[in-house]
Order: sequence, then structure tokens, then C-alpha cells
Amino acid sequence: MSERYDCTDAAQRAAGIVEAATSLRKGDLVVMPTDTVYGLAADAFSPPAVTSLLAAKGRGRQMPPPVLVGTVRAATALVEGLNEFGKDLIEEFWPGGLTLVLRANRNLLWDLGDTKGTVAVRMPLNEIALDLLKETGPLAVSSANRSGAPPATTAAAAEEQLNDAVAVYLDGGPCPGDVPSTIVDLTGPIPRLLRPGVISVERLRQVVTLAVDDEALEDQDSASAPATDAGPAGDTASPVGDAAPPAGDTASPVEDAAPPGEDAAPAE
Repeated sequence: MSERYDCTDAAQRAAGIVEAATSLRKGDLVVMPTDTVYGLAADAFSPPAVTSLLAAKGRGRQMPPPVLVGTVRAATALVEGLNEFGKDLIEEFWPGGLTLVLRANRNLLWDLGDTKGTVAVRMPLNEIALDLLKETGPLAVSSANRSGAPPATTAAAAEEQLNDAVAVYLDGGPCPGDVPSTIVDLTGPIPRLLRPGVISVERLRQVVTLAVDDEALEDQDSASAPATDAGPAGDTASPVGDAAPPAGDTASPVEDAAPPGEDAAPAE
């Protein structure tokens, strides 16, 4: 039986975060708000929990979820080779709607799916999400919807799709929008746009040199459209659900989502 907590009430919010953290540690799933859409969360270091997340969404290992973090320090522990480009992007846009695809730390014992050695990471700009992440550590998070359906912008919409597959719903009210996070691949020598989103190419280029292929430029206009699993702003790339599209053999970033997020991710 699922529990829903009204996080606009201080007492319920505190109780809900405790219950959500406890459920996640047991391998259960939790729905939480992010700064893009609602996210479906699992313990990133529990392969059975990640498998449950993918099953709840109706997708396979070929679309691994992104990972949301509550601190920059947590993110750096998950990855290898964070260069100056990555540090500059994090300083400018985190917490917020930017998912970064990086080489995963090879010493970590986790299984997010067929990631090809990469991970999509994001720090969301949402107090409820950050409070939960600081209690639990990194979470695998995809958009809170069944694959093929629109990502949920309310807890009620998420519950309609996921029902009792989720142990705890943290209801933070409507999310601010359904545009996914922007995804940038940092596995090569120059940052490369994988998916347009809430952060524009122009803003990114104010911070770093950015490679953008023709397909990503074509997707720029569609980034402001409602996110669905089917399109470039969709759950294959949704906030939390910040899943990253394939970046080719040289980069091989994760696909989800993310993120997501949204928000690889992330979303997300």
C-alpha cells in the first residue's frame, strides 16, 4: 500500500522524507518532485531496486536511468576525469537543469543497466529532492511515468500511472514545467550537446566551448514542447528521467533519461 505525504505541510514533509529514505534503503521505489517533472527514484547502489524502477516504467536495461545527487561532492565520487569544462558547468548551473554525462567511477559496485561505462549526473534545484538526496545519497531517478506516457507534473498524475509499484509519494505540488534538463556529454575532449532543454545553447556557450551537431540543433525548438517518451524532449530524455541519447562509440553515454529530469534524468 502506497503512502502519500503532502510536503507543503512542514510536519508531513519531515515525516515523508524520513519514510521515503527508509523505503529507499529497503529497495522500494519513491516518487519525488524535481525542478522539471516528478521523478521515480531507487537506490542507485541496489541492482534489484534499479531493476524494479525499470520494470515499473516498462523499459529494459538498454535505457539506464540517470543519477541525481544532493551535493557536488557526491557527484565527483561517482565519476572519473571531471575536467575544467565540467567544473565550470557545475559551478554555473548546479543545482539546476543540466545533466552531465561522464565516465563512471570503475571502483563503484552498482548496476544501472547498459551504461557502457558512463553515468548521467544531475543536481536538481528542488528543496524536497535535495533534502531526500542528502539523507540517502545518490539515487537512480527517471521520470515518474510509464514508458510512452507523458511525464507527470503532479504527484497525483504519477500515482495514476505507477500505483502501488511505489512505496512513498512525496507531493510537493505541481512541478514548474515539463521541459527536460539539458544534457551535455563530457566524455570527450570538448563538451558536446546531447539534448537541448531548459538551459539554452547560448547560455552554455557563455561558459564553455560546446560542440553541437545538426540533429541537436534541430531538436532545440522542440525542447520547449511537452515532454513525452516518444520525442527528443521525452523520457528517453526526460528530466530526472534525464536520459541521454547515444553519443556514439567514442563517448557511449547512458541513455535514459537520463535524466532526468527529466531530470540522465535527470531526470531530471
